[in-house]
Amino acid sequence: MSENYQGLVERQRAFFRTGKTKDVEFRVETLNKLVDAMKKYENEILAALRKDLNKSEKEGYRTEIGFVLHEIKYILDNVHTWAKPKEAQTPEVFGNASSMLYPEPYGLALIIAPWNYPFQLAVAPLIGAICAGNCAVLKPSEFTPATSGVLAKMVQENFPEEYIAVVEGEAETSTALLKEKFDYIFFTGSTGVGKIIMTAAAKHLTPVTLELGGKSPCIVHEDADLDIAAQRITKGKFSNAGQTCVAPDYLLIHKSVKDEFLEKMKGQIKEMFGEDVSKNPDFTHIINDRHFNRLSAFLDNGIQVVGGDTEEDRLFIAPTVLDDIKWEDPVMQDEIFGPILPVIEYDDLTEVIHKIVERPKPLALYLFTEDEEVENTVLGNISFGGGCINDTISHLATPYLPFGGVGESGMGSYHGQGSFDTFTHYKSILKLIRAK
Repeated sequence: MSENYQGLVERQRAFFRTGKTKDVEFRVETLNKLVDAMKKYENEILAALRKDLNKSEKEGYRTEIGFVLHEIKYILDNVHTWAKPKEAQTPEVFGNASSMLYPEPYGLALIIAPWNYPFQLAVAPLIGAICAGNCAVLKPSEFTPATSGVLAKMVQENFPEEYIAVVEGEAETSTALLKEKFDYIFFTGSTGVGKIIMTAAAKHLTPVTLELGGKSPCIVHEDADLDIAAQRITKGKFSNAGQTCVAPDYLLIHKSVKDEFLEKMKGQIKEMFGEDVSKNPDFTHIINDRHFNRLSAFLDNGIQVVGGDTEEDRLFIAPTVLDDIKWEDPVMQDEIFGPILPVIEYDDLTEVIHKIVERPKPLALYLFTEDEEVENTVLGNISFGGGCINDTISHLATPYLPFGGVGESGMGSYHGQGSFDTFTHYKSILKLIRAK
């Protein structure tokens, strides 16, 4: 297997050295062709998402296809500007001189994608590699075989494999690919696997972007608008059955508003997903038996406020809120990545901040408050990848903000110009001009 991948890498490197991918018009043509391919395969992609995760057509389009189309449009509007050399300031000591930054692609990019948003999280980094002028090998998740198959067919039909290739397979396929020398590696997945990726990359001194996860806290302070908080936290937590890297992982709520908030959240769950979620044909299911069993074990933590229903035969877990949770409980030890929301009450915000800071740096943080001083205190004292004030997960959807983690939640970022910059090396040039 690895010999085949060695041949693929060699063919891609030979194609990259022709210089064709550095032509900005070629990049634009490729992105436009990708848009056309996505529109042609739209129904197949949505059907595959339904088969793999039971995603509804509406959610599948909004969070997977539509997301990527919006990102491509923004990149097409700006890639000519980003790809131009940029003048930099020159110290006076150099006299008659100029300084420039020349953006150039790294070369060959390896992209390893996860299963929770199997189309979006494969194609979004791919368009970053394309717009920066790289060749790419994409390894989609083996846990979503229907989506991976459509993605492979779509790419193979539209692009030569010496330029863009999709390689399907189990975890051993990723291991074999990591033995080859790429110029950049982009990985989205768990922190544990991220460490494996980084170890493999170190053997070739290959730079990496790691989009990982972690326990992302959501704080509801005593002055928050509880109706808005309940609606936005419910949506952010339980969309895709909580299988979202930036979903609120646990709720920290001021004890003076906890009971009122939980009642409002019960109402929001019913409004969004129905009186009996098990009868909702569009509620996303858990990806596989292993994750179902892992999540089910958390259901006896604390007190169930709402939810708790499970159906193992169809990998269904209802949106569940657990009250009276302690920091030491099993549900608070690792990222949940499922439709279970633990609730911890507080009366001292300083203690909450200390508890969060003691833990690994989260990928996201959400704060609901109308007090600017509270906002500044939280933002100034907690390190995290990114987040929202009075909303959840929306920061992920804007091309104007780079998205990424920090510490154990990842390194590097992408989206919009961040995607171009991630797959680009900026070559610094100082030019001295002799006086006549």
